[in-house]
Amino acid sequence: MRLAASYLIGLLFGLGIALSGMINPAKVINFFDFLGSWDPSLALVMGGALTVAATGYAVVLRRPAPFLAESFRIPARRDIDLSLLGGAAIFGVGWGIAGFCPGGALPALGTGKSEVILFVASMIAGIAAVKAVRAAVRRQPREAVKETA
Repeated sequence: MRLAASYLIGLLFGLGIALSGMINPAKVINFFDFLGSWDPSLALVMGGALTVAATGYAVVLRRPAPFLAESFRIPARRDIDLSLLGGAAIFGVGWGIAGFCPGGALPALGTGKSEVILFVASMIAGIAAVKAVRAAVRRQPREAVKETA
């Protein structure tokens, strides 16, 4: 049941992204082109999504638990660290340059366009690289890290 619910939620999200035109990187790039062919439709889509999400959270979090789980899993961390800032910067730069974010690129895979496939492959490679670097850092003894600092 959880797998079917996850699929349906993902399908609904993908349809929303596709219908809003956000799988088209030109719409995203034009949003950032304030002095040229500026297109404010991305702000409207984001505002609509924020409204739906905020309303959903307000309603759902009043329940004792989700429909398909025993409890809510809400992140406890609220600190801002280098990893968060670096990831946000990479996300923003990549989104501005390529016109894709992960949420829009995955539904856009259905178009079969080579630039979408290259973006998603690069995104997966980046995720793998970060995991490898983090694993390598964890394997280093603490003394070796202090000596190089």
